[in-house]
Amino acid sequence: MDRRQFLAATGAAAALAGCSKTDTNTNQTAATANGEATSPVKMHVGCQRSPTTTQMLQFFKRHGVNNICGYPPNPGERGHWTIKDLEKTRELCEQHEVSLDIVALPFLSSSHIDREKRGAIMLGESPERDKDIDDIHKMIEGCAQVGIPCIKYNMSLLGVLRTERTPGRGGSTYSTWRVEEATADPSLTRAERVDDDLAWERITYFLEKVIPVCNEYKVRFACHPHDPGVPPEGFQGINRVLGTVEGLEKFVSIAESPYHGFNLCLGCVAEMLQDPPTEIFDVIRYFGERKKIFNIHFRNIIGRRGDFQEVYLDEGEIDMLQVARTLNEVGYEYMLMPDHVPRHQYDPNGHQGFAFSYGYIKALIAAVKAYG
Repeated sequence: MDRRQFLAATGAAAALAGCSKTDTNTNQTAATANGEATSPVKMHVGCQRSPTTTQMLQFFKRHGVNNICGYPPNPGERGHWTIKDLEKTRELCEQHEVSLDIVALPFLSSSHIDREKRGAIMLGESPERDKDIDDIHKMIEGCAQVGIPCIKYNMSLLGVLRTERTPGRGGSTYSTWRVEEATADPSLTRAERVDDDLAWERITYFLEKVIPVCNEYKVRFACHPHDPGVPPEGFQGINRVLGTVEGLEKFVSIAESPYHGFNLCLGCVAEMLQDPPTEIFDVIRYFGERKKIFNIHFRNIIGRRGDFQEVYLDEGEIDMLQVARTLNEVGYEYMLMPDHVPRHQYDPNGHQGFAFSYGYIKALIAAVKAYG
């Protein structure tokens, strides 16, 4: 089946027009004679927008999103969620027929360390970091008791680095990173100088204390890569070891476990590469075949390492239909989440951008189900 026949045949043709830039790879996506995919497609659209409220859950449900990453109440001075917090969040989702598949830790977020109130783990400060790790142990146990199978988190000192937004289609603007235009202000964060060795020492300390508890309670622990990678000499004194594919490979080799893996942001992965449209598929296969992908941030870019824009799913340089096929090829069975959608002045909350993305992802999944 050639591209013209494929688009004519699928009921999602209108949504998919122009989204596949390459012909079907028959070795990877061969379909049976009756048009059914060779393996069952288990991945599904999801989202992680906060807060987890009735209003937000209704928004998800209206747009066909039945699985989410949720946000239990901020634990405040207590430092960790209680069983009651987790149960209330799960029950609220169930009332709206939405599955709470993941929760995001109330700390270890993507914020910059100079704005982070609870940064002892990434700063390597003991005994404070041990108290924070103990709180994470309690939350892992709580998720297991309530039936929440996965937790997502970041291990970041610099947060999400970006330069000035750039113009996009229809009056929208795109999140942009051009390292040559970036200013390290201040030149050092309160973390001061963190080279590769020090970064890995802190990461290893953390993983060796947390992953055994994940093993005990059978809760997946999904780390988000650094966004974006920075030059080898670092930025603001920080080397971002999770900003390269080699760094991600090393990360999952520490405290090896089926419960230790990634919230794999495809935008971040693309931003690590010199030739994202061709290189990203091997990255997906590497981690997917090893069952290290627990969640996907499904976003597209124009550009490459050190110089990119985050754009609408259908206009980036990566073939997102082939991405969905590759994820299915490696047996990925969790959520595809839109993330970092473009902004527009008439869409201040991003609802339009997210709604477009949900529909686009659902159409891609439908195409993979029908034709491989």
